[in-house]
Amino acid sequence: MSTHLTTRAPAPSAAIDGVAKRRWLVVVLLFVAALANYIDRGNLSVAAVPLMRDFGISPARMGTLLSSFFWTYALLQIPAGYLVDRFGLRWTYAIAFLVWSVASAAVGFAHSYSQILLFRLLLGVGEAAVQPASLAFISRNFSIEQQGLPTAIYLSGMSFGPALAAGAGAALVVQVGWRLLFILTGLGACIWIVPWLLAVPSDTPRQSSVARPKTATPWKTIITDPTIWGIAIGAFFYSYFWYYCLTWLPSYLVMARGFSSLKMGTYTAAPLLLMAITSMIAARSGDLLIGRFGRPILVRKAFVVGGFLLGASILLLIPVQSPIGVLVAITLSLLGIGLAAANYWALTQAASPPAAVGRIIGCQNTVANVAGICAPVFTGMLVGRTKNFDISIAVAGGSLLVAAAAFLVLIREDRIDVRAQQPE
Repeated sequence: MSTHLTTRAPAPSAAIDGVAKRRWLVVVLLFVAALANYIDRGNLSVAAVPLMRDFGISPARMGTLLSSFFWTYALLQIPAGYLVDRFGLRWTYAIAFLVWSVASAAVGFAHSYSQILLFRLLLGVGEAAVQPASLAFISRNFSIEQQGLPTAIYLSGMSFGPALAAGAGAALVVQVGWRLLFILTGLGACIWIVPWLLAVPSDTPRQSSVARPKTATPWKTIITDPTIWGIAIGAFFYSYFWYYCLTWLPSYLVMARGFSSLKMGTYTAAPLLLMAITSMIAARSGDLLIGRFGRPILVRKAFVVGGFLLGASILLLIPVQSPIGVLVAITLSLLGIGLAAANYWALTQAASPPAAVGRIIGCQNTVANVAGICAPVFTGMLVGRTKNFDISIAVAGGSLLVAAAAFLVLIREDRIDVRAQQPE
C-alpha cells in the first residue's frame, strides 16, 4: 500500500506545476505579441519624416495618418474582449495577430496616402484584441499580490517594441528604406503564430488558477463608481502623453533638434529600454510590498501617482538646449512612466469587481485610445500652426499632471472592498 501511495502522491503537485509553467509560458507569449504589436504600430512614427517627403504629406495630414490606427483600435476594444470571452484566446488572438501583421507589411507596398490610411485602419482592427485578452488572462490566472510581475512582463513588450522600432527601425530605414522596414517586420512576426497555437490550449479561457466570479456586476454600478471615473480620466490623460511620445517624439528629435535618423533612434530607444526595466522592478516591488503589508490599492496608487509626476519632467524639453539635456529630460520622463505603467494596470485589476474586470479593462483601453486618436492629430495641428513643438510638449506634460490628480483624488482605498477581489 505504501508503494501505491508513493507512486500516486506526486501527481497533484506535478499537475499544479504543469499548470503554473503553462501559465507563465502564456505570459511570455503575450510579451512577445506586445513586442510585435508595438513595433508594427510604431514603424510609421520612425518612417514619418521620409514618408512626408516621399508623399508630400504635411504635419497635419501626418497627424491624421498617425491617429488613424486608433480609430478602429479604440472602437473595437469592447467587441474584441467579447470575442475573446466567446471564442477563447487561442484562435481569436492568432487570427488577430495575422490580420495586423499582414496589414503592417502591406504599408510597404502602398503607393498613396489613402492606401496607407486603409492599412493603418486594418492594423487597428487586428491589434484591438491585445489589451483586453492579455490583461483579462492575467487577472483571471494570478491573485492580486501576484499580478504586478506578469503584468509588467507583458507590458514591457510595449516599451521594448518602440525601442526596437526606433533603434533597429531607424537603421533599417537608412540601410534599406522605409518600405522594407514594414515588410520585414510585418511578415517576419508571423512566425509567432506557430508557438502560440502549439502552446495555448483551445480552452484557455476556462483554465484558471483563480476562480471565476459567479455573479455579474451591472453596468449602472460600474458607470456610477467614482473609482471607475478616476481610472477613466487618468487613462485618457496618461495615454495622451504616452501616444504623444510614441507618435511624435521621433519626428520631434529630427525636425526640432536636427538629429539624424540613427541619433534619433538612439535617443528614443535607450530611455524606452530603461523604462521597460524600471517597469518590471517597480511591479515586482509592488507585489512584494503588498504581500508583506497588504493594502494593494494604496501601494499601486503610490507608484502610479509618483510615476506620473516624474513623467511630467518631459516639460524640461522646452528650456533645455543641449543634446544631453534632451536625453536627460526624455529619460527621466520615461523612467516615471516605468514606475507607473505595470502598477497602473494592476491597480485597475485590484480595484475592479471580478465579474466586471474584462468590461472595465475594455472601457479603460477604449478611453485610452480615444486619447490615441486625439494626441497625434492635435499635435500635428499645433506643430503645423506654430512651427515648433513647445506647446505640444506643454500639453503632453500637463496631461500627466491631470492624470496624477485624477488617481490621487478619485481612487480611494476606503471605497474599494479589496477582499471581494480575492480569488476563492
